[in-house]
Amino acid sequence: MKEGRKDFNSCLMDLQRRISEGDEHAFEEIYSHYHKKLTAFSKNFLRSTELAEEVVEDVFVKLWSKREDIIHINNLTTYLYSATKNRSLNALSQEARRLVTESLELSDSDMKAESYTPHDLLVTSEMMQLMQQTLELLPKRCKLIFRLIREDGLKYKEVAEILNISVNTIDAQMAIAVKRLCAALSVDKSKKDRIHLPG
Repeated sequence: MKEGRKDFNSCLMDLQRRISEGDEHAFEEIYSHYHKKLTAFSKNFLRSTELAEEVVEDVFVKLWSKREDIIHINNLTTYLYSATKNRSLNALSQEARRLVTESLELSDSDMKAESYTPHDLLVTSEMMQLMQQTLELLPKRCKLIFRLIREDGLKYKEVAEILNISVNTIDAQMAIAVKRLCAALSVDKSKKDRIHLPG
């Protein structure tokens, strides 16, 4: 999985160059690589798949409309996640205003996190289920950081930039997440390196 990301990153600047020249196929490659991950990321803020998908579509529409500038983006991953975060927060504000105006409350079903998509299972389904339950119990920010690093494969520095926090904070939050996962799976320190976490 990480190897695939490395291969994709190595040709990213070439894709950006092609997009800046109006290459739709290159844009589709970028879109299919990031769309699902960005939608899941946006849903952390919005708690609605429909709204998250709208946000991500907006991000890509804007990216295409300003495609000439894409060549000047040094780290497209950080750019897309940051743009998605900003648009999600804007959408959240708009939704909050709408709810206040209409005196409605979000239904419980909208507030519940959607089940995870299956990973390349390297552990039994029972262990994966236990890990997911443990992840759901993590503090909100800790869970978000863990997902970005372990599931989306982002680097600590990238996550720090996206969330506007220090790399030390990322390190501390990841330590908490891994410690709780190990405890839940009854794994002692000497064995934890053998556990294949998602991503």
